[in-house]
Amino acid sequence: MLVKPHGRDKLKPLLAHIDERAVELNRAEHLLKVPLSSRELSDLLMLAMGAYTPLNGFMAEEDWRNCCTDMMLASGVFWPIPITLSSSSDVSSGIKIGDEVALVSDNNKIFGILKVEQKYKIDKNLECNNVFRTTDTAHPGVAKVMNQEEVNLSGPVKVLDEDHYPETYKGLYYKPEETRALFNKKGWSTVAAFQTRNPMHRSHEYLAKIAIEICDGLLIHQVLGALKPGDIPADVRVASIDSLVKNYFVEGSVVQAGYPIEMRYGGPREALLHAVFRQNFGCSHLVVGRDHAGIGDYYGPFDAHHIFDEVPAGSLETQAIKIDITFYCYKCSGMATGRTCPHGEDQRLNVSGTRLREMLSNNETVPTEFSRPEVLDVLKKFYYKS
Repeated sequence: MLVKPHGRDKLKPLLAHIDERAVELNRAEHLLKVPLSSRELSDLLMLAMGAYTPLNGFMAEEDWRNCCTDMMLASGVFWPIPITLSSSSDVSSGIKIGDEVALVSDNNKIFGILKVEQKYKIDKNLECNNVFRTTDTAHPGVAKVMNQEEVNLSGPVKVLDEDHYPETYKGLYYKPEETRALFNKKGWSTVAAFQTRNPMHRSHEYLAKIAIEICDGLLIHQVLGALKPGDIPADVRVASIDSLVKNYFVEGSVVQAGYPIEMRYGGPREALLHAVFRQNFGCSHLVVGRDHAGIGDYYGPFDAHHIFDEVPAGSLETQAIKIDITFYCYKCSGMATGRTCPHGEDQRLNVSGTRLREMLSNNETVPTEFSRPEVLDVLKKFYYKS
């Protein structure tokens, strides 16, 4: 039996039925248009597929504040990061409570309709200090919040378009109801999610295989939304992971899928958000390694481990699989962690996505202890295509 959706018994996708989208799009053309930032659009698409169950739209002020300070919605449901929509004062001043507005991308494409239930201003420092533990605008998540418009709009949404994802990522873009059906078909009741925005090197492979030892199966879950400069495109990551799974995993033990979120790089809080929506995808566990969803030196290497101990009992079904820093040990002749390997730093090769990208960018020789040759073949075609 798979874990239940977060906060309720059934998923709550907000994508309008295909039969009503044309009529609703036509109606939306005549509504006041509210622009979405790239992050807000990614959140809208997560709402559309039901990944943000039980939310019915963008958060009201009480939900926003409680989420920031206590990681709870006003209803008492656990939720670690605000899901909000901002609007300029000029636009919001023309909106009355109860109005419907069209939600549009930066090229004015309509993605949904919001029924406005509340307009409110937020304390951006409060949000950033609580969610990101910093107000430093060099942090990309902080910069996004600080650059938000002045007024938040809240209310239920009806999503009318899934953007390019279903077509661009056929066979990869699975909604929560689809991953659940797939897990049930395979007879899995416990599933570990492995979050990635990078090609999988040997440390990732090691973490994934530990998860398979614990659970019935593994969901390798790719970030398909906007990333930071220097990250490898999704199609290249997918091809490299396909080659890894084909050659180094037991057949039928892994499902690879993707989802449209934009990373906030919120470290510990974002690790909790990853667990929340993985519960909606049907995952009982989430692999949490070193500096999960972090960036730079804003978080300690195991802060994302520790924050799971702060979650009130019964608030979150998906559990963290907490794994120490992994490395290749020459003395052990294999991957290990500080908990399993007694040898010193002189015997260890630290494996990271950042270092892998550096070696490929500089045309350095990548040792087999760092990455599987089949994976390197895919990555070299991307890096050396010119």
